[in-house]
Amino acid sequence: MSPARAVALVRLAGSMLLPLTLAAASLSAQAANIYTCVNAKGQRITSDRPIAECIDRAQELRNTDGSVKQVVPPSMTAEERAAHEERLRQEMAAEAVRRDAIRRDRNLLSRYPDELRHKRARTAALEPLNTALKATERRLTELEHDQKRLQQEAEFFKGRELPRELKIKFGQNQAALQAQQDATQNHLAEIQRINASYDQELVRLKRLWAGAAPGSISLPASSSAAR
Repeated sequence: MSPARAVALVRLAGSMLLPLTLAAASLSAQAANIYTCVNAKGQRITSDRPIAECIDRAQELRNTDGSVKQVVPPSMTAEERAAHEERLRQEMAAEAVRRDAIRRDRNLLSRYPDELRHKRARTAALEPLNTALKATERRLTELEHDQKRLQQEAEFFKGRELPRELKIKFGQNQAALQAQQDATQNHLAEIQRINASYDQELVRLKRLWAGAAPGSISLPASSSAAR
């Protein structure tokens, strides 16, 4: 090989190594700057540059051996930091609500894949109340019949004081009537509540069945978990 060709090869090798050397130097410089902090969620974050998520708190600049080179103070005022933390809190709360809405809608779709299944669930939920309501109505009819019979007995004592035993029967009948009337109102109110809950739920389900993404519907959902 001629001396001139050898010199040319050495120069070529040097030109090829230079970019690699510069790249290695750049990586070494980046590795020398290791920023670390604990964010608002309690998570430790490490980066080769200042961490935007920790702009409201101190960050440690560490050497490659893990020792602390410098503590970078927060770049926010106390008021800015408070506003930033409040914004983070609201974002976290909104995210929790969104996740809960998605979970609730997925549970609804899993439980009620079609309207027939939802209708059967409503019927099953109302059945014990309807049975109790019929029993209460029968008892009311019996008590009203007893009341008429007692009033007929009282006709024999018109203008005179009723016997003590008859007074007691009147009092017991009136108390029983009031109890059954209250029970009737309670049954009716619960039936109305359950129907309203299923009606509200059905509105949401119809949109989900039509293709709306779980968690995307702003309509309030009934508390099916409570049922």
